[in-house]
Amino acid sequence: MMFEQLGIIGCGLMGGSFALALKRAGLVKRIVGYSKSPGSTEHARQLGVIDEAAPSAEHAASGADLVLIAVPVAATEATLKTIQHLVTPNMLIMDVGSTKRDVIDAGRRALREHIGSFVPAHPVAGREVSGVEHADADLYRGKQVILTPIERTLPQQLQKAVEVWSALGCRVVRMSPESHDTAFAAISHLPHLLSFALMNTVSGQPHGQQYLSLAGPGFRDFSRIAASDARMWRDIMLSNREELLSQLVLFRHHLQALELMISSGNGEALEGLIDQASLTRAKWRMAQSHK
Repeated sequence: MMFEQLGIIGCGLMGGSFALALKRAGLVKRIVGYSKSPGSTEHARQLGVIDEAAPSAEHAASGADLVLIAVPVAATEATLKTIQHLVTPNMLIMDVGSTKRDVIDAGRRALREHIGSFVPAHPVAGREVSGVEHADADLYRGKQVILTPIERTLPQQLQKAVEVWSALGCRVVRMSPESHDTAFAAISHLPHLLSFALMNTVSGQPHGQQYLSLAGPGFRDFSRIAASDARMWRDIMLSNREELLSQLVLFRHHLQALELMISSGNGEALEGLIDQASLTRAKWRMAQSHK
């Protein structure tokens, strides 16, 4: 499997890492990249992440047989509309968005009869930092990539997508868009929301900065994802709002149960819930280590 040209639209951490990984694996002859900021595009070229800095998304996709859309989920539709007239049945288009139903709806509207070339993808990888200077050829290695094809997805393009991510050392999983968004509301979007709320809770108190100066590894681990990109997470949470709000209802229920046990001094019940969480975490961690 060899691609003649990879078009990267969004030369940041995710797009840049994909370009480097593909280049290292010897799967692409030429990489053309575009970012909304001309400075970012040129920086990607100077770093050797891309071979050519494109002046537009259209230019990056022109002549490409593989296109990766690595832009905020809210910009997906506008980006796909820009390249719609260039899409052929032989072109594989993928995204890297953390939500899928909204991305697929955007793809249907923008690509219309060419929607079959689009294979929605969510690589479960990333960092709190952004920017092409943090691009890493190993970012995706050993990580899961969720593919959410629809009924009109071309089988040959889906197979290519599986082969590409597998060649980069990823574990490829297929899910429906609905199942994906429900799952990631619980295991990704809700935890980010809670981490943001925790930081604001502590820092918003009169002595918050003093408290933060005393924080140790536990607080560091819990709050790590609060350093994530604000605009990106705004878009993710709003695009998956229904599922996220449903998860918040469930979280409030469990939080209130703990609060009630503390306020009533019911130590035995409190210990039972903590023990349940601890055991679940230990089992999950053990399962992860065997993957």
